[in-house]
Amino acid sequence: MISATRKKGDKMAQAPGKNFRKGLTIIDLTEMFPNEKSAREWFESLVWPEGRKCPHCGSDRTHEASHGNMPYWCTDCRSYFSVKTGTVMEKSPLPFRKWVLAIYLHMTSLKGVSSMKLHRDIGVTQKTAWFMLQRIREAFKRDDDDEPPMGGPVEVDETFVGGTVRNMSNAKRRERKEAGVGSGTTDMTAVVGAKCRVSNEVRAEVVETRDKVTLQGFIADHAATDAKVYTDDHGAYAGMPFDHETVNHSAAEYVRDMAHTNGIESFWAVLKRAHKGVYHKFSVKHLQRYVTDFAGRHNVRTKDTLSQMEFIVAGMVGKRLTYKALKADNGLPSGARK
Repeated sequence: MISATRKKGDKMAQAPGKNFRKGLTIIDLTEMFPNEKSAREWFESLVWPEGRKCPHCGSDRTHEASHGNMPYWCTDCRSYFSVKTGTVMEKSPLPFRKWVLAIYLHMTSLKGVSSMKLHRDIGVTQKTAWFMLQRIREAFKRDDDDEPPMGGPVEVDETFVGGTVRNMSNAKRRERKEAGVGSGTTDMTAVVGAKCRVSNEVRAEVVETRDKVTLQGFIADHAATDAKVYTDDHGAYAGMPFDHETVNHSAAEYVRDMAHTNGIESFWAVLKRAHKGVYHKFSVKHLQRYVTDFAGRHNVRTKDTLSQMEFIVAGMVGKRLTYKALKADNGLPSGARK
């Protein structure tokens, strides 16, 4: 398997950030992947770590074939396939090196990379770049069974993504808060998140409302039953079957001994800086994809850059995302919210 190396005295070693993780420069990347063959073999080593297998039937009775886009043939199910088959890259005509570079740029940009920038950097259309990035984000999606409960202590908080109200009456603000929509917010979508202080793992979900059933249900899904849980004083958290402490944000109380939500709030800060500074707009329709992506990249941020890239490729296996499915109506507004 291809691995990254750092030469003695490399200035990368003195760069800011986590000093225990190995970065990867663009020069390193071009040396690792000088041609399509090297990029394809890298994908194959990750998709088939135990040797080439047919993605259609799982057979290892395969051999090379004289087919441009499908270079392998399965003797058992008599099907052509490539390393892209059975992954989010399936039916993508793009060269492997462009996929490598897209993954690299996405994972090395703290706040992500926009499709407008990616299309210029790798020489594809903006539409293609957007589709590539959505497929890369798909790699972070996990089934609930793949996520064991967080042992805690766990911080839980909500935030809003979208527009703000500048001229709303106090009465209207109170009305919206009592309805669970949020005081002083309009055209905004609520997101609830949890951060484990031990593992630093973050999980976050887009929610329709901030009521008791929704917020306490989220905590029950992600926190272990014996976990210590910290929240603000939002009434929806009252009466939880957890060892629970709150801080009273409405009274300007943000830290009381170990009771605070600073960790998850710092995650929201990164998400919002990316929203305003990189993407500028998020649509409700695709917001969960971005939230999952930011949580996923946060959770692997201490890994070496190459390990992060390998994590993405492993997460691509067994998933499929077509452009038609991506654009299909999912019942949520597709208009972007600033």
